[in-house]
Amino acid sequence: MQRVARAVAALAAAIAAAIIPMTPSHAEPGAVTSTDVTFTGSGGVVLHGTVLTPTGATGRHPAIVMLEGAGNRGREYLRPGAEAYARQGVVTLIYDKRKVGYSLLHRDYAVLAGDALAGLQLLRARPDVDPARAGLWALSEGAFVAPIAATRSNDVKFLITVGAVGNTPAAQTAWEYDEYLRHAGVSAAVSRALRKDILPAAIDAGLFPEHDFEPAPLWRQVRQPVLAEWGELDRDSVPAESSRIIGDALKAGGNTRYQVRFLKGVNHNLHITAADGFDRLPTLPDNYAQFETAWISSSPDTDGPTSSETAAGNSSSSTDGSVTSAEATALASDSSAEAIERAPWYHRSWPVVVATLLLLAGFLVAPVRLRGGRTRAVWLARWLALVGPAVIVGMNLYFVFLLATAGKVTGPVVFGRPLPWLALELLTVGTAVVAVAAGISWWRSGNGYRNRVRLGLSIGAGVLLLPWVASWGLLVP
Repeated sequence: MQRVARAVAALAAAIAAAIIPMTPSHAEPGAVTSTDVTFTGSGGVVLHGTVLTPTGATGRHPAIVMLEGAGNRGREYLRPGAEAYARQGVVTLIYDKRKVGYSLLHRDYAVLAGDALAGLQLLRARPDVDPARAGLWALSEGAFVAPIAATRSNDVKFLITVGAVGNTPAAQTAWEYDEYLRHAGVSAAVSRALRKDILPAAIDAGLFPEHDFEPAPLWRQVRQPVLAEWGELDRDSVPAESSRIIGDALKAGGNTRYQVRFLKGVNHNLHITAADGFDRLPTLPDNYAQFETAWISSSPDTDGPTSSETAAGNSSSSTDGSVTSAEATALASDSSAEAIERAPWYHRSWPVVVATLLLLAGFLVAPVRLRGGRTRAVWLARWLALVGPAVIVGMNLYFVFLLATAGKVTGPVVFGRPLPWLALELLTVGTAVVAVAAGISWWRSGNGYRNRVRLGLSIGAGVLLLPWVASWGLLVP
């Protein structure tokens, strides 16, 4: 009976699609109807979403599936933009990104592309959607996923990207770290340590999935029309360089239907910014989605715009909020992202684990069995057992925090250092001073042989901590 019911439902949808007229859907901006849906993504994972449609509009409409950027904020994060598109007459699907197979430590863009195509099929099956004008809208990391989906299926009729990255995720992330840290007043030495020492070690430890993903080869295979947009105040995606990389890749692949567009006064998400692009306000510009809707409705899959390496409507008299490529180069951060080199051998996983354990053993194991607790050397060694491990554990925790927050949460900055960074440096120097003082006392003491060996291990750990911490970029002026 269930099969019969599904067959009847499918037949009814087909009849409805045939009799509903193919009229343009430029409904006046107004109310939006919201419908919750479920669909099956890659590997049978059930995904939950919401379809937004213009209330009261008739006919068949263009449609987009909106792909979220990095992280898993949920569909509500994209809802303001989706409602703006729906008010312009575009049927829009937003959905919660999968939790199975996507996390901070694991992701697969090919799997996410399968999810996007499943969402697109859901829209294409709707009687109020024109399948010839159904495509993908992708933000940031979603723009790594969108070209994979486009090369898999001709059902993707166009792509709109916002803040797409042309570099590898690792190179883009390092560039982003530098942007945000410099904006916070953090010194170049700290930024360099994060980019050149800490990030490569995290990659080697497997903490950065898809770090070496190369988007350009995929863009060379995309044949659908592409509208690639960046905010002039985008501080995340290496905008000027990414626009060149993606434009060159599309051109090299023979795609003659793409447009590159920079928008004035908006950030990475094309939202209004109150901090020169270094914030994430939810406020949308008044004309959000207007240009994009007109571009979609021009039937880009059949006779859409020819290639353009400058912004759509890019003359100096443009009124759509875009700027020319020359202006974008001047306005957007135009520094290039640097390739990420592999971590040196001593910062790779096993050497780091071994060095950490040896240092902790020197600080903790040796002082436990020391005798003569009233002697100056033993007293200092026990102080080392407190401050030395505090430096090691604190350093690792803070490095993970910096990586997890992409360098965007610095807190108070003192002498060009975030306060936790400065505290770690002072503790390291203090530990070295205590180790030297303990060493002098150890040399002068009359402790027995075993006590002197144990003291030596603790003092050695305190002395070796200094170059170990320095190797990570701390203590650099």
